[in-house]
Amino acid sequence: MYDLAAMGAWLEFAVRWLHVITAIAWIGSSFYFIALDLGLHRDRNLASGADGEEWQVHGGGFYHIQKYLVAPKSMPSDLVWFKWESYATWLSGFALLAVVYYFGAEFYLIDPNVADLATWQAVGLSFGSLVIGWVIYDQLCKSRLGDSPTVLMVLLFIVLVVMAWGYTQVFTGRAALLHLGAFTATIMTANVAHIIIPNQRIVVADLIAGRTPDAKYGKIAKLRSTHNNYLTLPVIFLMLSNHYPLAFASEYNWIIASLVFLMGVTIRHFFNTMHARKGRPWWTWPVTAVIFLIIMWLSTAPLFKADNEQVSAGVARFAEAEGFEHVQDIVLGRCSMCHAAEPVWPGLLWAPKNVRLETSADIAVNAQGIYLQAGISHAMPPSNLTYVEEDERAAIRAWYAAATGGAGS
Repeated sequence: MYDLAAMGAWLEFAVRWLHVITAIAWIGSSFYFIALDLGLHRDRNLASGADGEEWQVHGGGFYHIQKYLVAPKSMPSDLVWFKWESYATWLSGFALLAVVYYFGAEFYLIDPNVADLATWQAVGLSFGSLVIGWVIYDQLCKSRLGDSPTVLMVLLFIVLVVMAWGYTQVFTGRAALLHLGAFTATIMTANVAHIIIPNQRIVVADLIAGRTPDAKYGKIAKLRSTHNNYLTLPVIFLMLSNHYPLAFASEYNWIIASLVFLMGVTIRHFFNTMHARKGRPWWTWPVTAVIFLIIMWLSTAPLFKADNEQVSAGVARFAEAEGFEHVQDIVLGRCSMCHAAEPVWPGLLWAPKNVRLETSADIAVNAQGIYLQAGISHAMPPSNLTYVEEDERAAIRAWYAAATGGAGS
């Protein structure tokens, strides 16, 4: 039993590590080529017939790079394709989704208080949404809207907002934000697999056959590549969000996720403008900061609505604060079966994140975590498996307020 559980934990770690490595490779090459394309000098009459060029220095050497708007006159014999970074990122990400959320559906995917789904139903909704999402997006891009990039981007944002809300109606908050990231990443990888690479293959085939490639294929690929560029940063945020309860366990989590896409646009706009040598739109940073402050406020909005509590205090004060005995009973009854030296919950061999809540000292030391994850958010217990009542969460908030005197942390 121990060996199987340990192997499962290491399998998750290995897949997660692979996903991070491949994502770094994909995002790194994507950001580099976007910056390169925007920074090319196109005001030079190049003898090669290239559309633009740039000189770069890195690692002690100089690089002379040229870009052809459609294609060079003849097919290079050693052409390098950039595709497996994207494919490997999606494949490893889907594997991680299956390992954590499909096989751990009871803990991380299904919340009976949100939607009382069977595991097969939740998994079906998960996978189906990824497929349907790509089909809808692809058809929008292939419609007349493809000739109006700005309108298309606004419509895409609306689709993402609807999906953000929809996921929160069927999954746990943690799974909802993670799935929105997977939904977006699926669109990005499908862009590479079904549009960008196939269009490049058509151009290569024309070159080999001695035909002049049609410029429309590059134009179509460029549109999808631009979408990928602006969606990358939000995807990273959403993939990391499952580690931060204030992001996913708020009742406004879908609004938070929607605002993250706006931050992705403002940040990328700054760098894209700078790389294109069109100045530095510094206004994007205060706008980004304001959006992030709104996200911070939304994450604790239930707190402000209830009694405007904020947190910070020394550990000793928590054990002496009014309401501690009641909170101790709540924690021991609702949390300690998992957060113990020897958990009694089936399938757990050690306390999650090694947080133990068996003694009054344990509870006092972890007061802020209890407050954040079970008081002002519903992050714990996962899917509310032990049925923590709202009055019990209120008791945790009241205890924390009594210990901190309402002072902010």
